[in-house]
Amino acid sequence: MNSTQGNAHAHEHTISTSVLVIGTGGSGLRAAIEVAESGTDVLAVGKRPKDDAHTSLAAGGINAALATMDPDDSWQQHAADTIKESYDLANPRTVEIVTQGAGQGIADLERYGMDFAKEDDGRISQRFFGAHTWRRTAFAGDYTGLEIQRTLIHRAEALNVPILDRVYITKLLVADGRIFGAFGFDIVDGSRYRIHADAVILAAGGHNRIWRRTSSRRDENTGDSFRLAVEAGARLRDAELVQFHPSGIIEPENAAGTLVSEAAPGEGGILRNGLGERFMERYDPERMELSTRDRVALAAYTEIAEGRGTENGGVWLDVSHLPRETIMNRLPRVFQTMMETQMLDITVSPIEIAPTAHYSMGGVWVDPAEHSTDVEGLWAIGEASSGLHGANRLGGNSLIELLVFGRIVGRSAVAYSADLGAQVRSQSAIAEARAEIEDLLASEGTENVRALQREVRNLMTEHAGVVRDEAGLLAGLEKLADIESRMNDVGIHPDIAGFSDLSHAFDLKSSVLAARATLECALERRETRGCHNRSDYPEQDENLQVNLVWSPATGVVKESIPAVDPEVAELMRTEEISQVGKLVE
Repeated sequence: MNSTQGNAHAHEHTISTSVLVIGTGGSGLRAAIEVAESGTDVLAVGKRPKDDAHTSLAAGGINAALATMDPDDSWQQHAADTIKESYDLANPRTVEIVTQGAGQGIADLERYGMDFAKEDDGRISQRFFGAHTWRRTAFAGDYTGLEIQRTLIHRAEALNVPILDRVYITKLLVADGRIFGAFGFDIVDGSRYRIHADAVILAAGGHNRIWRRTSSRRDENTGDSFRLAVEAGARLRDAELVQFHPSGIIEPENAAGTLVSEAAPGEGGILRNGLGERFMERYDPERMELSTRDRVALAAYTEIAEGRGTENGGVWLDVSHLPRETIMNRLPRVFQTMMETQMLDITVSPIEIAPTAHYSMGGVWVDPAEHSTDVEGLWAIGEASSGLHGANRLGGNSLIELLVFGRIVGRSAVAYSADLGAQVRSQSAIAEARAEIEDLLASEGTENVRALQREVRNLMTEHAGVVRDEAGLLAGLEKLADIESRMNDVGIHPDIAGFSDLSHAFDLKSSVLAARATLECALERRETRGCHNRSDYPEQDENLQVNLVWSPATGVVKESIPAVDPEVAELMRTEEISQVGKLVE
């Protein structure tokens, strides 16, 4: 590592590595591990502490057709379930790769030392998650994501993978259409980082923090991956397809949106409205609480909107009828969360919940097989990417996705680096990245970045939430344009506590770009499909069985989806997706 004086004000570190991974959650760490195991230099950078990445919040489990509980399960059936519940918007090739590689993903975790829940005879336990044909969700209590994150951190440490915590990447460095690194700053001391790399893997999450009630914490999933990729020359796909999880807690305000794991209904939890009615009978009488996330979220939204919600504008999730031992053994994190946030004992009292923005099912446009982007030398994985989930994500698929594609992308980046004859550089690209930070630090306007972030969240909640319509989306775009103009008059004030104000300014830049992509794609998708509910277009339109690809230069472009493998398609025909209970106005 070398150090240079970037300017009169800030120290600038210069680092060179073969592969740079941006993001230290599960997908980033898994990719970094694969690179390190190949013997290639790698550096992982994250704006959050590595042991507090978003992956650690994933509670319920991880999918793989291991057939430990149900011998008839297969990767083909897992693929069929995934595509069917994507409302035919998932890329079939991506789905095949994930479902075929899922068993290896679980084996990798076991090799790294993860302790899955087991049956008495040593088989990995698997349980049902909503809309799965068979029990295929492996788990570790109801803190599976936390255990995966810990396992990956330990493996990365064993391989001596260097990890930079609290470094905010502000720009990808590009010359002649090819990546050559990234630029950023230390959130604590403000020093700059110029990182030269042959290949860059983008694993910095999604954009669900741009809604008011969200399962993400305060400064994560603000659309960083979207902005970094787009400014480098990449495109976004399916930005409008955002999963609203049915069960986010309502109180206290600073924890609003925090998830109650899907493991709760999976273990037998019951949903009731403010009148005490088990309302899922109206929306999916066969699957009830184990219906798809989009239907359960819409059902809860509809009950609340039509005046059958609780006093605080929610519904009840009740597990108190379950044996106390079951709750303590199978739902310990739910129990602990509710005790810590509300002093609520879920063994005797129901939980008040409402839909919460949970997962970006769209993301950066990537090749379905290797997850490379439009920019040479740049890959995207995890929630930063797109292609697997379509218009509805199966619970448990996100964790297996990051393991499968972490391995594939890591290997792809290593091969690219090894084959590179020479690396390009651009002093003007570096100067531009440096100037972007300096200009913000010099800005002394009257607009507060936190207040503008709140306005973005408010407009997205009001105009692009669970149910949308043309007038609302257009109104949202009008408000967004106003925020975009006011962003030119922000004031940035680093203080003794660090450079968090500068971080928030870049979070705002990302949020605004992600919001524009989402609103413009949502406007173009004039139908109701999966998570995307248009009250003015309540039917599914077969002509819109396409992905919507967005960039600032082209706007929204329709992209066709390849045909499904006949063997998988046959398994999908066992039960057609019904529109009954899909949208109740």
